[in-house]
Amino acid sequence: MSFFCAQFMLATSLINAADYEEVIILKTIFSGIQPSGTLTLGNYLGAMKQFVDLQEENHCYFCIVDEHAITVPQDRLKLRENIRSLAALYLASGIDPEKSTLFIQSEVAAHTQLGWMLQSISYIGELERMTQFKDKSAGKDAVSSSLLTYPPLMAADILLYKTDLVPVGDDQKQHLELTRNLAQRFNNKFNDIFTVPEVSIPKTGARIMSLQDPTKKMSKSDSNQKASIFMLDDEKKIEKKIKSAVTDSEGIVKFDKENKPGVSNLLAIYASCTGSSIAELESKYRDKGYGQFKQDTAEAVISVLKPLQARYYELIDSQELDDILDNGADKAEQAANKMLAKAKKAMGLGRVKKKPKK
Repeated sequence: MSFFCAQFMLATSLINAADYEEVIILKTIFSGIQPSGTLTLGNYLGAMKQFVDLQEENHCYFCIVDEHAITVPQDRLKLRENIRSLAALYLASGIDPEKSTLFIQSEVAAHTQLGWMLQSISYIGELERMTQFKDKSAGKDAVSSSLLTYPPLMAADILLYKTDLVPVGDDQKQHLELTRNLAQRFNNKFNDIFTVPEVSIPKTGARIMSLQDPTKKMSKSDSNQKASIFMLDDEKKIEKKIKSAVTDSEGIVKFDKENKPGVSNLLAIYASCTGSSIAELESKYRDKGYGQFKQDTAEAVISVLKPLQARYYELIDSQELDDILDNGADKAEQAANKMLAKAKKAMGLGRVKKKPKK
């Protein structure tokens, strides 16, 4: 999956010389998720849960990057369903449209326009070196050209909103390095208009692993349905998946990623859902074995997802969701078009209109 987010988090303030009052400057966050399937518990704990806190003190843009999804074949009806579902999941997770801007990428034309402009300064060699392109194109006779060129579109998504810091998963770090390179290349060649984003890998809640192969990240595209807990899974499915999660024969609940990856993953999930520390959970289950531990882990997950699911089903077919997306597209378009106009002027595109004589 393509997941990225851009976060302008560095605390800054200005001191008014007259009254010495502190003025807080709003920061900007941009996050985009592909609508290519139902999100997992890993997506929620590793990213969306964090966004709810970030929106309290930052100016946030949350985007359904549907144009990224079409780099591989999609069923048009399923894609539309996934777009709407992802928007509802954002809101059900706690994203507040009064504090954040939620919108669909394809409804703001500036993204693809700037994406094309950035393609013109991208080099085929650097795009071919992208690990995701290599992985997704390996062994295939026919590969979409958009799979090669979508990193400049991702760069456009970020650069349109004056992003400063970009926390991403390991799988997107390479793309963010390219974004930095393109921003610097544009600034040096044309005009210094883009903020060059910094890359940050979140240390907490960033990596929930597969229940069946805890050496791999939990993924919504995993062919093994037992490997991932999806945000819309019902209670029975959640319980069944966690009880069948790979552990070991030792029977000791202890965090040891190298020697006990399965147990360590369940501990990370339990801790993320309850706010308990790993040490507290190790002490609690010291002499209880895996049966009770797995049951309680399942209940912790259910307690987190159940209210979220209730809100999701209120939203999914509602006019409220459409109104939020309409308003979000309008707000995003206003901000994006300002940066697009600067980029066009810097590259020499379009006309410089003469002022009419008086």
